[in-house]
Amino acid sequence: MRKLIIQIPCLNEEETLPLTLADLPRQVDGFDIVEWLIIDDGSTDGTVRVAAENGADHIVSLSHNQGLAKAFMTGIETALKLGADVIINTDADNQYDASCIPDLVRPILEKRAQIVVGARPISEIEHFSPVKKMLQRFGSWTVKLASDTTVTDAPSGFRAIHRDAAVQLNVFNRYTYTLETIIQAGRKNIPITSVPIRVNGDLRPSRLVKSVASYVRRSLVTIVRIFIVYSPLRFFTACAAIVAIPGAVMVARFLYKYMTGHGSGNIQSLVLSSALLALAGILAMGGILAELIAVNRQLLEEIRIRQFRQELRGLPQVGIDDQPVETSGEAKKKATAPG
Repeated sequence: MRKLIIQIPCLNEEETLPLTLADLPRQVDGFDIVEWLIIDDGSTDGTVRVAAENGADHIVSLSHNQGLAKAFMTGIETALKLGADVIINTDADNQYDASCIPDLVRPILEKRAQIVVGARPISEIEHFSPVKKMLQRFGSWTVKLASDTTVTDAPSGFRAIHRDAAVQLNVFNRYTYTLETIIQAGRKNIPITSVPIRVNGDLRPSRLVKSVASYVRRSLVTIVRIFIVYSPLRFFTACAAIVAIPGAVMVARFLYKYMTGHGSGNIQSLVLSSALLALAGILAMGGILAELIAVNRQLLEEIRIRQFRQELRGLPQVGIDDQPVETSGEAKKKATAPG
């Protein structure tokens, strides 16, 4: 029996969730069972009630809002414990066209990939501003550079993940999971690809993009953090080179002046170049230390993966972190109970 679980992280999605669930399939070619999993990220509206009333098979409620990345990982771990062979992640605002799900899972069923990312037609999406479109492309290019993958729409949250790949994912960023999971796939040699998908109309403003300035700032911070965490030696070496080049140029300039008899008036350049070269050496050393820390983190991740695999084999299929998985009937009773 092959099971597909479609997970939806939610935060106050009472209005849009019914439309999203209404479009989700109950049958997908290649799977015997299709179930829906809702991850309630501390919603304060009727999200849980609406999810239960509209057919969600499982609902996991976090005690408070912990961010999209945490909700995503909670869903992944819960779906694995529910016996999912493939996990689909989609958004609660019905951004992604659910009729594309068969296209999304096809590379996994054909054993061509273990992670498939839905590539949106970015240039055709009317409610994306020119700045957002540019940052979307820049983010995808950066992820390609850091991960050696060919995913064309890295920020897309519409993706299919095989069970074997899902076990290996571990997101550190609280803001978003999209870029980091692709880089992890590239680093861990998990087969990953993308397929073109369609999108629906805009139902509400993005929760992640509160303003263009905020989106630019968060995107840049995320990209820099990705390089520091996953390519520390390359990042710090590049920074060291940026600092060392002008220092070396000024040293060469001083030596030239000195050899031609005009060095006495250029001591300031020698002092500044010495400071720059010393800073470059510190950055290079920092890169070496960060690379050693990154290796240690990879070893810890391997230990976590082995422990989680053993847990999946030996434990009953229940919720995680003392947050029981509720069936839609149980959730409905809880949502409508007085008091």
